[in-house]
Amino acid sequence: FATRNRGKLVELRALLPGVDVLSIDEAEVRLGRAIREVIEDADTFAFLDIMPRSTGHALVIPKTPARTVIDASPAQLAARLATVQKIARAQMKAFGADGITLQQFNEPAGGQVVFHLHFHVLPRWDGVKLQPHTGQMEKPDVLAANAEKLRAALSA
Repeated sequence: FATRNRGKLVELRALLPGVDVLSIDEAEVRLGRAIREVIEDADTFAFLDIMPRSTGHALVIPKTPARTVIDASPAQLAARLATVQKIARAQMKAFGADGITLQQFNEPAGGQVVFHLHFHVLPRWDGVKLQPHTGQMEKPDVLAANAEKLRAALSA
């Protein structure tokens, strides 16, 4: 696991020339702002996952700190879930999805590897399995095109 994460950080740094990033989390946020941003409001930021498990796989992250759903206040959860719902509706339109899978992990035993509260919103299609989490990053032009589709669906 540690070797895979070091490799991911090296790959992320390569996509951010001249930018010193210390963590995967920081690199993902910087890349999100550069090419994958979907929506931002006072409380949340949503962007496409750099290693998507489905086309249009998005992350919704907070602007205020909370490690897990257990630590978050009701107001923090309400803000995140409002954005999750907006993203899910846009994914259904933008990608012709048949459904949505929502994932959220808490603490290492629950599968959490990034230690701030965030939600994965994954468009799904009948008969299509989720792609495995291989550590393979999507091409920036594909992410940018998918982000544009989601932004268009959000503004429609």
